[in-house]
Amino acid sequence: MKIVRIEYLIRKGSSSDSEEIKGILEEINRAVSMVVWPDGSDSFTLYSEKKANGVVPIKKNFMEHLSRNHWWLEKKMEIASRMRPGKIDAVKAINDGRFFAVEWETGNISSSHRALNKMAVGLLDGMLVGGVLVLPSRRMYQYLTDRVGNFQEIEPYFPMWRNLSITDGLLAVIEIEYDAVSLDSPQIKKGTNGRALR
Repeated sequence: MKIVRIEYLIRKGSSSDSEEIKGILEEINRAVSMVVWPDGSDSFTLYSEKKANGVVPIKKNFMEHLSRNHWWLEKKMEIASRMRPGKIDAVKAINDGRFFAVEWETGNISSSHRALNKMAVGLLDGMLVGGVLVLPSRRMYQYLTDRVGNFQEIEPYFPMWRNLSITDGLLAVIEIEYDAVSLDSPQIKKGTNGRALR
């Protein structure tokens, strides 16, 4: 799987450019690149029928790679005193006691907004040093079964997060996409646990 682009909504202060955070971003980038389909191949080839492929198995494979690099998966964090947002897909502790969060989108555009808002509040509260939302491109979206949020849908709202009063931290959105599409590639079944990691 490939990264089409990384959009930094917030990248301020010394923490956002530290070697530790650079290493975390590299782990995320590598986790995306390690997702392959079908199993055993060296690239991600999506079955090219519209609305035919599940999204949850792709997320599970990405998270498995992060777990091997000492990320906590499905970690429950209380972010903001009046808000109990539930679990974050993946979290890694950094040396100063804060955390870096990653959310992989499997829900709709409202879910994408909630994920970015949750991480933004974590940055405002000082609980998070950074947060990344991973979601498909519009081109990839057309082949997925679920009404999953995509980069182009949420992009018009980026100015809202860019204007938050955060002086130290990072908030980014990563747009992902298949390496190729083919009718010869097996369909990714919705809700199955197919392994797609090298």
